[in-house]
Amino acid sequence: MTMKRVWNFSAGPAALPVEVLEEASGNVVCAENFGMSIMEMSHRSKGWVEIQEETKQSLSTLLSLTDTHDILFLQGGATS
Repeated sequence: MTMKRVWNFSAGPAALPVEVLEEASGNVVCAENFGMSIMEMSHRSKGWVEIQEETKQSLSTLLSLTDTHDILFLQGGATS
């Protein structure tokens, strides 16, 4: 089956590469080697804390942040 992808030029969500979406979809079923989906994990579990710390470190490196900055993951969006 051939999939026709469209481009979203609206404010907010943006198109992601298919490779990124495919990797993310695999983690919906079973995140890395944790035996469950990331959506099924407790936010206090060892697995979630590992994922969060790795994500913070990657983002900090990508943005060249120093120790004077902290990264917060907050719910919400444009209306929050």
